[in-house]
Amino acid sequence: MKIAVVSAKERGETDRLISETATYLLAQGAKLSGIVKVLEVEDDPTCCQKMSVQVLPDGQVIPITQDLGDGSDACKLDPSAIAHAVGEVEKQSLAGVQLFILNKFGPEEAGGRGFRTAIGAALEAGIPVLVGIGGPSRAAFDAFADGLAETLVPEAESIRRWCLEAIG
Repeated sequence: MKIAVVSAKERGETDRLISETATYLLAQGAKLSGIVKVLEVEDDPTCCQKMSVQVLPDGQVIPITQDLGDGSDACKLDPSAIAHAVGEVEKQSLAGVQLFILNKFGPEEAGGRGFRTAIGAALEAGIPVLVGIGGPSRAAFDAFADGLAETLVPEAESIRRWCLEAIG
């Protein structure tokens, strides 16, 4: 069972590394499952603006934020949109998949929902998993992974090397 985690300190860097790794691996002919963040320019780097994820390998782009109106300081992530993304990933067959990628183990996963079941299914099927993580959800991820996750240096070459070795 192989699972690796990437966590960069700079805002947006983990998303960039995970998304670019998926693009690289797809270009190499790897069969992937999971989701990556669609990289966009954010108008306000202090909050989550409009964000979307793409179902791998080349599936649907799903907006995962909601407009809460001016003055709202609540998280704009849309749990129903995340549930939709989970459903799109889970309905795909894992047959032939070489690597499962999750752009972020976030609040939904930390709360026992989100992509936890999909990660478990991939690992159970012997498929390596690459996960991005932010600071607030790190403790929940560590409890979920139960010490089995390898922490990768947040550098493109290191991540690519792990992925290529994992898919062998």
